[in-house]
Amino acid sequence: MSNTQHKKILFTGPVGAGKTTAIQSMSDVPIITTDEQATDMTKDRKGHTTVSMDYGYINIGTKERIHLYGTPGQERFDFMWDILKNGALGLIILIDNSRKNPQQDLKFYTKSFKEFIEKGEIVIGITRMDDHSKPSIDDYRGWLKELNISAPVFSVDAREKLDVSSLIQALLYTMDPGVAV
Repeated sequence: MSNTQHKKILFTGPVGAGKTTAIQSMSDVPIITTDEQATDMTKDRKGHTTVSMDYGYINIGTKERIHLYGTPGQERFDFMWDILKNGALGLIILIDNSRKNPQQDLKFYTKSFKEFIEKGEIVIGITRMDDHSKPSIDDYRGWLKELNISAPVFSVDAREKLDVSSLIQALLYTMDPGVAV
């Protein structure tokens, strides 16, 4: 694959939103994770958490590879966010609809990645809507409008390859509306 064209997509969002799972469901290879046992309030949501990054990739034919990177969800690892966003063409923010205040999560992650969002493309994926239907997709669209951010918003199950593929395709389409997906 020496003449391969490489693209990088970054997944971010709060702990437990499904970043690792989404990358795992799409990657053509077993993913690299940096999960460690959760020792802080994160352990109330899940036993292990990403402390550095997740990584996998998708081969598109023989000439293109999309690298998928996931950030740690905890703010104390935000130094990794700056490292991981270098070279990324687009950002997928996953928000867990079952969390106490998903609107605040959306505000936090869009603010944290504000400079990147101003230069790049973004797609929002809302997880756990199957058992937490409120807030709705329209609520998220309204909140994004209040934040002066234009981005597609999808309900997704990070375990489902087709759902995650839709996020990636939407992101690629926003980068190049003429792309065949």
